[in-house]
Amino acid sequence: MRTGTIAGVKPAFGNRSRNSTPSRAGGGFGEGLARWTRRFIAGAILMTFVLIGGTAARVWQVARIDDTTPADAIVVLGAAQYSGTPSSVFEARLEQAYKLYKRGVAPQIITVGGKQEGDEYTEAASGKMYLSDRGIPSSAITAVETGSDTLLSIDAVSSEMASQGINSAVLVSDPWHSLRTRTMARDTGLEAWTAPTRQGPAVFTRESQLHGIARETGALLWYQLTHFSADFPYTAGQ
Repeated sequence: MRTGTIAGVKPAFGNRSRNSTPSRAGGGFGEGLARWTRRFIAGAILMTFVLIGGTAARVWQVARIDDTTPADAIVVLGAAQYSGTPSSVFEARLEQAYKLYKRGVAPQIITVGGKQEGDEYTEAASGKMYLSDRGIPSSAITAVETGSDTLLSIDAVSSEMASQGINSAVLVSDPWHSLRTRTMARDTGLEAWTAPTRQGPAVFTRESQLHGIARETGALLWYQLTHFSADFPYTAGQ
């Protein structure tokens, strides 16, 4: 009598492959979660670099704009002054405002900026004195003697212009400062564009240019995130 497996009938105990291994319960879920976590972190890092890089590119782009469209006022953002004498950074801005006024871009100049503890003069007052000494009538210069940072200065200028019934301004500062000042000014409701200085420590060297772009990129991102000002220290020569 022949013995063996009857055709069509499975053995009571299946023939398991030696290479087969039991599946690990929950292993697929854990591995998938870890994979998606890594992807999320990588994506977040990539987006951060894109955001920072895009903002830096925009700072650089607006720094190159020199818009001399006629306006109600030329606004000069303050910088350090020493006993009424503008620093080289501030002087460069004032000289640009002087040139714009002489070209007839606006009928008046507004200087803005308060003073540090112990100072005798405000930035705005020292700016007005400088421009008066250059031959611009005092009646054509308004000194807004307040503002310890860019945002406070812009807010003060906006209030002053509203009191005069005017609304358009050409903003004068360092090139890298242009985008942030313009953004803040427009946020207050002003019609604002920029014509920055092309001289002074902010543009003398490649190092100062890169420092300015990096500083303003961080300051602008902080402002857009919080709507507070962040005027980081300026290390170029004063």
